[in-house]
Formats: sequence, C-alpha cells, structure tokens
Amino acid sequence: MDKSTVAAVIVTYNRLEKLKTVLEHLESQSHPLSYVVLVNNASSDGTREYLESYISERERFDGPQFELMNLPQNIGGAGGFSAGMKRAYELGCDYVWISDDDGYPEQAALEKLLDGYHAAVAELGLDVPFACSVVKFTDGSICEMNNPVTAWDWGRLIVKGQNSVLVTSCSFVSVLVPRWVLEDFGLPYKEYFIWFDDAEYTRRLSKGCPGVQVLDSVVVHDMGENKGVNFGQINEGNAWKFAYGVRNEASYRLHHEGRASYLMFCRTVLLQMKEGGVSPELKKKMKKQLKEAIRFNPKREYPQSLVDAR
Repeated sequence: MDKSTVAAVIVTYNRLEKLKTVLEHLESQSHPLSYVVLVNNASSDGTREYLESYISERERFDGPQFELMNLPQNIGGAGGFSAGMKRAYELGCDYVWISDDDGYPEQAALEKLLDGYHAAVAELGLDVPFACSVVKFTDGSICEMNNPVTAWDWGRLIVKGQNSVLVTSCSFVSVLVPRWVLEDFGLPYKEYFIWFDDAEYTRRLSKGCPGVQVLDSVVVHDMGENKGVNFGQINEGNAWKFAYGVRNEASYRLHHEGRASYLMFCRTVLLQMKEGGVSPELKKKMKKQLKEAIRFNPKREYPQSLVDAR
C-alpha cells in the first residue's frame, strides 16, 4: 500500500452544511489522510463552533489529525489556500490535497490520484507537478467551471495504457500537489482573493512539465448552477466576483505573457460584455479593473520555514 502522507486543505466560508458532507467524504477515503487542514475564512454561520466541537470529538478516535485555522477576516479562497498550503507544508506531509468546501470526493478519489500521479512520474520523470480529479456536477454531468486545459499531447499517457491525460491548468477542486512543488514554485498569490488563483498557480507549475488529470479519480462539485465563465453573464449579484477575475487574469496576461496577450484579453472582456448586454455601470467597473491590472503584480511567497532558512 502507498505510504505517502497527505494533508487535505479545505477553505470554507459560510457553507457549513456542505462542509459537513465534505468532512464525511474526507474521513472515508480509501487512502487515509494524515492531516486535514481546515481554513475558516471568518465564517458567520456557526462554522467555527461546529468545527471546534467536531475536532474535539475526533480526538478520541483513530483517523487524520485536524488543524483548524480560524482567520480573523475573510481573505478569499486565494488567501485561504495560500495559508492552508503553507501550514500543510509545515506539518511535513509528502503531498497537499486542496479542494473547496462544496466538493465531495468519491471514496477512492485520493487513492486514484496518488496511483495516477506515481504512474505519470514513472513514465514522464520526476517533474510532474500535480494531479487533479475529474469534477462532476451533482447530476453526473461534467462540471463546466472545472474543466482543465489539456496539453497539446494530452493523450501521451493514454497510449501507454494509463488512465490519465496531460493538462496545463485546472481548478482548485481536488488537486494533489507534491511537497517539492511548494519549495520550487511557492504558494498561490493570496492577493488574488478569489478567481483565477487556481489557473495562475497550475499554469505556473506546468511551465516545464504538464500535470495530469486522473480519469478515475472523481469529485462531485455541489455548486449552485452548472455554468462556465463568460463575461457576458456579469450582473449586479456577481459583479464583485467578476471584478476580481478580470483584474487577476488581466494582470497575469500582462506581467507573465506580455502586452499582446493582455490586449487580447481586454478585447475578449469588452466583446463578451457587449454581446451579453451588460449594463454601462458594470462595464465601467470592469474597464477599471482592466486598468488596475497594470499596477497589480503580486510576488511569489514560499513556505515560511524555507524563507527563514534563506
């Protein structure tokens, strides 16, 4: 049996009932977890009290060790994952397994991720930076928001008899990251707050070698609607989230891919907003975020223990 030690990192904000289901699925994994790092982003729905009681009860039983990080303020998914991954590194685990508070992994999801990752390393070499699961919606269809971006030679492992495809980017709904990646590539940009932090991070990791999507590792994403992202969908209710997404991706395009990529992204945003009939007020807000991206350029942060040693 694979003896790799794994710390699951779950970031949560006001989703207590779904989080309870996540915890059930984590504790039932066929590959036992060593740690579960729970990052509570200043929830106001009783999450802190529930988790403190839950962890106290679990201390009497065998199973993973729980680490609860009650943050004093909501620092977004990006900030939460950065903090949680840093803590997982400090715990000394071989792998960090990151996911959302509404993602329910099947019982063998982690075991299959590890198997698929090791098989990919055996074929491609030690530089494989991550392995991600297939993400399904609650009705069994593919989850539109969580489709990874495949590499040009996506079938390289398939033809070798493996059950994985090569990917260059994926969402933070069930991603297995080996310890060395945090040392070499650092943590997600906490300044992103929300949206595009996962795409930037996995693109960063796959610059030299792609990651893999393991096709028999499955997670169900219990999100509200099964929709992808299109800037024509911006409305008063979701504009705050799109604003972060626009700024973050524009910043990435400009500072990591160049001016042409940035301008092409600006064109896409403006065109989709026009086609979607987005209101003039919200268009103005998004244009402001495109401009903000010019000076918004976060720097990499590494696990604290490494920073202290340098």
